[in-house]
Amino acid sequence: MKKRVTLTFPQKTVHMPVTYLLAKDFNVAANIIRAQVAPNQVGKLVLELSGDIDALEAALEWLKAQGITVSLASREILIDEEKCVDCGLCTGVCPTEALTLEPNSFRLKFLRSRCVVCEQCIPACPLQAISTNF
Repeated sequence: MKKRVTLTFPQKTVHMPVTYLLAKDFNVAANIIRAQVAPNQVGKLVLELSGDIDALEAALEWLKAQGITVSLASREILIDEEKCVDCGLCTGVCPTEALTLEPNSFRLKFLRSRCVVCEQCIPACPLQAISTNF
């Protein structure tokens, strides 16, 4: 099973090797989608967690017990087709190739199933045609 979560770390827990501990203690794989972590500051980490459902639940409970705020990611990328001019700038920053240009028509193609909502495409769009639903 997979779950996409956003972790918000208080200053005192930023130093914890969270992804290592999730793998070692819970047998949960953590794919880092986005990270904003610095010493002595509040940190944010967007992860895609995969593993057995019971192990995932135990890992999430452990994170909460450490003072880490856990939010299930339910956001989606939205593309305003009226604004989009199919320039392809978003395709260059998409790590999962959810955004591609059709080879024959050069029209933007969005594969929602591949999107991990890393939001790197949003600032790449010069026309602000890409946003999230929250």
